[in-house]
Amino acid sequence: MTILESKLSPENAVEHHTIGAGDYYFAPLKKGQTLRILDLEGNQAADTLFFNAADVSERYSATDTIREQGNVYLTAGSVLRSNLNNPMLEITADTCGRHDTLGGACATESNTVRYDLEKRCMHACRDSWMLAVAEHPEYGVSKRDITHNINFFMNVPVTAEGGLTFADGISGAGKYVEMTALMDVLVLMSNCPQLNNPCNGYNPTPVEMIVWDAQA
Repeated sequence: MTILESKLSPENAVEHHTIGAGDYYFAPLKKGQTLRILDLEGNQAADTLFFNAADVSERYSATDTIREQGNVYLTAGSVLRSNLNNPMLEITADTCGRHDTLGGACATESNTVRYDLEKRCMHACRDSWMLAVAEHPEYGVSKRDITHNINFFMNVPVTAEGGLTFADGISGAGKYVEMTALMDVLVLMSNCPQLNNPCNGYNPTPVEMIVWDAQA
């Protein structure tokens, strides 16, 4: 776990977007730009996918990222790699300290399997991604492109037996993770609405997306 504060000032940012729980953010991030995901009220989870803006068949790969860094968690200094093993983004600041890339995203199907049949119709991150894809055909992303994701701020400990557990979050109000694009990318984030596990304290809250242009 690495805690590293940012040197960037929100007053100098070129974009600010507040994303409500259950809503999505889908936008390009140019090479050299920096994106901050800010946990406004604490203990929230931001399920995020990254694509090469020039060819969306190249996308974030948990497998390549974990292999190259030799660690299942993401933190300051982690380089997010694609399925072609190309560097996509680097985490340049992090006041949370650790982020999950194993637990996957909630879906109506997984809600049914993990919790109860009656939970199937509860909103899920995969639904948010499908809505984003449908509302933004200009990016060329389709259902088949939805794969490994990062759960920023989410706490998914690995047990001694090699299993995964969903635990209470380790983030807090005002904590953030910041990453700089190493290529032109598309960012697709679902602000998790999950009410069935403690990934957001059973109380989904907004996050803020802040973008800075490349630093001189």
